[in-house]
Amino acid sequence: MEKIDNASQCWKIILSNVDKNRHLLSEIREFALRNNSPAEIVFGTSGWRGEIGTDYTFNNVRVVTQAIINTFKSVDKDFYDAMGVKDYQDICNRGVIVGHDNRFLGKEFALEVIGLLQANDIKTFYAGEAITPEFSSAIEMTGCACSVNLTPSHNPANFAGFKFNPSDGGPAGSEITSRFEKSANELMKNNIILSPQLPSRYETIDLTDLYIKYLKQRKTIDLEKIKAFINSTDILVCIDNVHGATRGKVQRILGENKNIIYLRTEEDFLFGGIAPEPSEKNMTIVEKELSRFPKKTFKLGVIMDPDGDRIRFTDGKMQIPMNYFGAMALHFLHEYKGIRGVVAKSVGTSNFVNAIATKLNVPIKETKVGFKNFRPYMLINAKERAIVAFEESDGISVYNHTLEKDSIVGLLLALEMMATTGENIGSYLQQIMDKYGAFYPDRSGIAVDRSLAGKQLIDKLSSIQESYPVGTPIDINGKILKVKEIITVDGIKIILEDDSWFMIRPSGTEPKVRFYIESRILEGKTALFNLAERLTKEAISR
Repeated sequence: MEKIDNASQCWKIILSNVDKNRHLLSEIREFALRNNSPAEIVFGTSGWRGEIGTDYTFNNVRVVTQAIINTFKSVDKDFYDAMGVKDYQDICNRGVIVGHDNRFLGKEFALEVIGLLQANDIKTFYAGEAITPEFSSAIEMTGCACSVNLTPSHNPANFAGFKFNPSDGGPAGSEITSRFEKSANELMKNNIILSPQLPSRYETIDLTDLYIKYLKQRKTIDLEKIKAFINSTDILVCIDNVHGATRGKVQRILGENKNIIYLRTEEDFLFGGIAPEPSEKNMTIVEKELSRFPKKTFKLGVIMDPDGDRIRFTDGKMQIPMNYFGAMALHFLHEYKGIRGVVAKSVGTSNFVNAIATKLNVPIKETKVGFKNFRPYMLINAKERAIVAFEESDGISVYNHTLEKDSIVGLLLALEMMATTGENIGSYLQQIMDKYGAFYPDRSGIAVDRSLAGKQLIDKLSSIQESYPVGTPIDINGKILKVKEIITVDGIKIILEDDSWFMIRPSGTEPKVRFYIESRILEGKTALFNLAERLTKEAISR
């Protein structure tokens, strides 16, 4: 066998054939232990992520943890206000919840974090294997100062992550994470090597138990109605956990039930060799399982990512991505449950919900990409509270619920829709489309030269709105449509007079330009993608 020089090379071999090369995970552990090379720390829309053994190493996890502790001690009032704490002593007293999804080395990394926190007199609670919405609800239920959740969400098996939530339970904003980045990168520049300080003991906490109590307290979801529906109806529910940390959660919430089938619940650090995301392709196993029961009156299938903050749906006949389900959630919560407020959506999300909200006189709040941007509308004391907040990348939360996106609440909401309307979710969606119109969203993108990434690319793309102002006619595959509106919340979103649209947005993490489009007819998607690509290339060449 060829000599393996680094973790990145080792991961390529492992992922080329996960069944054959699974034994090489022991090599990855050694790289993670021995590699003391510094890394550039960037907290993106959902924390710091890196490849295990390459930049996500034991020493670098210690460095990031130490940077967070140093920031805690900084006596910075603006930081403390953003955290929702009084001072460092308040953090020490209230404590930090630490846990992980079921990635390789998850517990070992978590104990490193706990050890350093305890060495600095900060109370800690070890959550073990848990999912993102459980951390969010547990912070609120316990009054803890914050949480550290070691997860890279839906990323492939070679990645690990470091997600931080302050005292309101929501994703940390840049006013918090920018300080962590600055402190961590200063330590990295000095090639700091920190010795392990593993805890001699730690207090455990059951986040699923707290989550169930949270659901019952908040009362947005009717658990008893859902349980009665599943127990008394000719229904089949199929849940694909994709070997993630969502396994076992629904059983504890709804109880064991012969009408619910759970797929891929076994321990597998390599997720069967797939990227564990709730994609159209990954849903095929659920669809196949549902097809084995053609006579069932009700069917619901879902797939969730490893940390339980993304979900995709099917009724066995059609897949329902979040672009549609979020709009259905608004309609259901407003019309059937009488909840009033606003709808919050990211700017790249379908305008299907806009059509519904406009008819229902519900204000629409479009934000930048990233669930943390929904915080102003999800807080209990918000003047404009969201009935539902969702983004096209499969994340959702609802009124009076967590500030984090939550796949479990998505599943429960779908079941309550079925119990209330007496329809499968595909039929319910069709009824709404018949009333409010059909929308066909999609996304794509192109790679650009690495030298263009950053401000230069943003500046070039901004010229598009100057070249195509409101009122400009655009030829789309032989059909002339005028620009109706331009939105520049995040990238450039051009809405046309038939309410179709396209959005051009530079990636925040890669040398790519992303396209989000929505046609009013299924056949129109290709023309919009071609238009977005043409305008992008024109702007770059200027």
